Amino acid sequence: MIWLGIDTANTPLSVAIVKDGQLLAEENAAMAINHSLRAMPAIEELFTKVGMRPADIDAIAVSEGPGSYTGVRIGVTIAKTLAWTLQKPLYGLSSLKVLAGNAIYFSGLICPIVDARRGNVYSAAYHYKDGSLTTVIEDGHFALEELVRLLEQRGEPVLFIGKDSAIHEQQLVEQLGDLTEIAPLHLNLPRASTLIHLAAQQEQELDIHTFVPEYRRLAEAEANWLKEQGKEQVRDSND
Repeated sequence: MIWLGIDTANTPLSVAIVKDGQLLAEENAAMAINHSLRAMPAIEELFTKVGMRPADIDAIAVSEGPGSYTGVRIGVTIAKTLAWTLQKPLYGLSSLKVLAGNAIYFSGLICPIVDARRGNVYSAAYHYKDGSLTTVIEDGHFALEELVRLLEQRGEPVLFIGKDSAIHEQQLVEQLGDLTEIAPLHLNLPRASTLIHLAAQQEQELDIHTFVPEYRRLAEAEANWLKEQGKEQVRDSND
């Protein structure tokens, strides 16, 4: 079976082709390059390297978020368009779970971190057990203090993974002490090959038409609009 994997959920870009469980080619970049300009050329280059055509693939896996609103939309749109055009099954996976998949043999909690600014993060927590990742804390948008409290309650060693862990490392170490471990740099980028490995364990493919990104947080414009609507309702009730 031949898989194409696409992860553009955050600043890093990763695309990969895997055939029968063997990685044929993968491109990973951590630079802040516009995914709308780079993602499709990277996929085309990958097919050229392995001597394949898009029609040769059997399935597509895509990182569905959370992360950058623009980045998530780009990856999901490309994956849906290819799946629809080529009539191939589509599988979506949490971008946080993809990061956690880089450290599947860690014995404690695996906690991916994606910075969401203003002291907030996108995060989750997983255990690796019986050959798969089990969710302990669901994907979400957390104030860092809230996330730390949840992790502290469990009293287990925590491996923080993702390049944004460095932004919050000091606070994590101060609050969790010896329970804190920070993943080395080579594990901190999402890998499309990991995405494919995890997606291949799923039995249920996605409905291309109804599949949407998982933002885990309202866009700022939408949040501001809802806030204004609330103010309008208050004004109306006082009239």
